[in-house]
Amino acid sequence: MANLLHPLTPLGHAAPEVASIGPVTITENTGVALASLATRRGREADVATAAQAAGIPQPGPGQAEKAALYGAIWLGEQQWMIEAPFETHEDIAAILKPIFGDAASITEQTDAWVRFDVVAPDLAALFERLCNYDLRSKAPGSATRTVIDHLGCYVVLRAPELVSVIGPRSSAHALRHALITAAKSVF
Repeated sequence: MANLLHPLTPLGHAAPEVASIGPVTITENTGVALASLATRRGREADVATAAQAAGIPQPGPGQAEKAALYGAIWLGEQQWMIEAPFETHEDIAAILKPIFGDAASITEQTDAWVRFDVVAPDLAALFERLCNYDLRSKAPGSATRTVIDHLGCYVVLRAPELVSVIGPRSSAHALRHALITAAKSVF
């Protein structure tokens, strides 16, 4: 019997959704695999060595960094969210575990989160209506955990006109609605 199951995006469709509001574009990004990495006590040097050998950045507080293949978002002391292309890293946790061995705890996160990439000429005006993260004072590579519409989210400033918002997959529709509503109020 043919496989009748088909993968759906966090918004429940076969393909990612894109919304355009004036100069703002909000894109559901399903092309990124995610895994959390937490260093085990006393194994900081082992994790740093393994990360460097594998080309996995370890940004500091309030930062996100992208290398050739992997990206990382700082979550807390010795904790990061690791990003990689979904196409090549669908099972990212299984790929990372041999790299770090028992020096780190690695948990698959891809299906727990939704990522929206927001492109706009004035991101600060848009995000001051959404959360308390002041983008005017931040440079690309800045990241934080904040609350958007009562949802715990990560906000990553990737470029002057590009922000990624990573929120709970179970609230994908509510988060998209909040982003669209804010965009309509500004543009």
